Amino acid sequence: MKPLFVLLVSTAWTLIGAQNYYQGLMDYLENRLLAIEDRMQLWRDQSHRYRTEMLDFKKLTSEAIHGLRNDHSLMSKDLEGALLRVDRAEREMDYVETQNSPRACANRVDKVVEQEAWGLQEREEDEDWEELQFRVSDCVEIISSIKSAKILKRTGSSKGMWTRDPKSSKVYVFNGTSGDTIYQFNSVRDFSRSLGMASSRTIKLPSEWSGPGSAVYNGYLYYIKQEVDTDVQVVKYDLLSETVTETAMFPVESHASLYKLNPETVADLAADDEGLWLLFSPSEDEPNISLAKMDAVTLDIEQIWDTQCPRENAEAAFVFCGTVYVVYNTRLASRSRVQCVFDVNDMIVSEEAPLLYFPRRYGAHASLKYNPEEKQLYAWDDGYQIIYKLTITRKVLT
Repeated sequence: MKPLFVLLVSTAWTLIGAQNYYQGLMDYLENRLLAIEDRMQLWRDQSHRYRTEMLDFKKLTSEAIHGLRNDHSLMSKDLEGALLRVDRAEREMDYVETQNSPRACANRVDKVVEQEAWGLQEREEDEDWEELQFRVSDCVEIISSIKSAKILKRTGSSKGMWTRDPKSSKVYVFNGTSGDTIYQFNSVRDFSRSLGMASSRTIKLPSEWSGPGSAVYNGYLYYIKQEVDTDVQVVKYDLLSETVTETAMFPVESHASLYKLNPETVADLAADDEGLWLLFSPSEDEPNISLAKMDAVTLDIEQIWDTQCPRENAEAAFVFCGTVYVVYNTRLASRSRVQCVFDVNDMIVSEEAPLLYFPRRYGAHASLKYNPEEKQLYAWDDGYQIIYKLTITRKVLT
């Protein structure tokens, strides 16, 4: 009987212990669930608050954007009004300048009279002023900006030259940096529509041209001839009769390159409203570019200037209105820019001239040729043929 009682008591205690264990487990699980519910409620509260803040921020942002749009609209109207006023002021200034003689011309006249230039002697003061003013006032324009760029096509080598005769519609293409062949197209449109050089008229020259520094002017081709261990020559070639009419030796060392970034250019011929020019470097030791005015008929040198424009980092140059614009770049990729300007009439100071930047392009200009009839540039840039339209304004005379 006693063992049975002990067994019953032991079983009872075991059941009570198990019940207490499960009850404790249930209490623990219930507490964990309550903690999870509290945390979920906290998350819901925080999410609601964040959503409310986001809506408020969105509302503030929308109001700010609306205000900025209104400010932009008002600013645009103000700028349009300012542009109209500037345009009106420019027209009034142009009118005043046309009604009054530029003072710079008067200074130039005094200087010329003192030197007894052009053989003027013992003439009346009014007659002297009238004739001299006409001679020194031929061109009073300057390039203020590059208005636009039109990429016509891409053909030929990475370096070359193309240009248009100012007195005709014909286009001439010089592919590469030397050769005895040039390609003629009837117009810029024909050249743009052509497939390479196949559809062109081929002109075979009696001697090779050297460097992309040739010029076409009034039906004549002017190109640089440079043979091994010989002086540099300028050759005048009649494109109509296909004959050489004039040649001239030029004091340029055969190994002296004009532009450091384009060493193939020994000399650069240019034509503008004033006539024919030649950019050159007398020797490799000369740091700056020199300029010569040439007689387009006889190829005689009329005058030579030292431009003070460095050859270092120069890639090309052109002449407009008796003013040399030298374009610079770096050997690394950067924008081409006109950083040095030289005016043969001393009417423009290089430091005060507009700093002209060319639009983003492909490499470095191998050549830049100004067309005085169209007042635009024909450029060759890494095999791309580009036309730059120019914005012209009057020189600021002092």
